Amino acid sequence: MSTNTSLEERLAAVEAAVTELQQQVAVSQPTNWLQQITGSFKDEPAFEEVLAYGRAIRQGDESIIDVQDEP
Repeated sequence: MSTNTSLEERLAAVEAAVTELQQQVAVSQPTNWLQQITGSFKDEPAFEEVLAYGRAIRQGDESIIDVQDEP
């Protein structure tokens, strides 16, 4: 009978763990990754430069990249 008791105890532990996990999932709110990072680079000095590069590339002016790469 000790095998059955052990199995019953293990099953009870698994059931308790599943119940706890279900409660944690029910409580946690889904987070939007974009909202988490929005504004995180606002005080970064290089951020405006990165935006300028992106703007230049989208507008077809890749010469801005060539000028920066020259020694």
